[in-house]
Amino acid sequence: MIKTVPLIWTLLTALVIGFITGLFSDGYARRLTGRKAGRHLVISGAVTALVFAGIAAVYGISINSLKYLLLSAVLITASLTDLYEGIIPDRLIIAGIVVFIAFSFFSSSPFYTLGRGILGSALIAGPLLGLVLLADKLYKKETMGGGDIKLFFMAGLYFDWKLNLLLLVAACFIGIVTAFIMGKARLNAAFPFGPSIAGAALLVMLAGGKILDWYLGLFVI
Repeated sequence: MIKTVPLIWTLLTALVIGFITGLFSDGYARRLTGRKAGRHLVISGAVTALVFAGIAAVYGISINSLKYLLLSAVLITASLTDLYEGIIPDRLIIAGIVVFIAFSFFSSSPFYTLGRGILGSALIAGPLLGLVLLADKLYKKETMGGGDIKLFFMAGLYFDWKLNLLLLVAACFIGIVTAFIMGKARLNAAFPFGPSIAGAALLVMLAGGKILDWYLGLFVI
């Protein structure tokens, strides 16, 4: 029982801090978009609390935990601004990049961490940008917002190339399922993709390694 007490207190603290952070994230998102406070305020707090508790459970009290807590706060705020007004402000992308750069210097090889993050992110965001530009030309309309691509790039900094592939696949899967649920699975229907990217990033953050191990294990005889 004694061994479980620190974890319990860690999770409870994460839940409380997460809930408060969620309220602030929702308020900040509404200030950026000019929206008034509504019933989603408590939902934002509850979701953020669960995310913070998940990070605390996986990473414990560590530098990585703090890094991912800050990243998740940025991702959740970006999701809210996209839901409320269909925009992902550049200041949120910059905030996520600054967090990545700052925490890279806590690693044993800062410049390797920076280089790996930039390379992994570019490998996912670069081809995606090319496909989006091609699709825009073919369909004569914007098929994916610039904010979504920037969000992919920013989130991709935190993972290696394998996890970034999982990030892309998971984001598309979550987006397709959500679009069907919302009744917006049509080519000309406006759809906020930011929450799907953020949700996929949180999934990769919490269980990406285990998902990859499970998938690769399917091919082991």
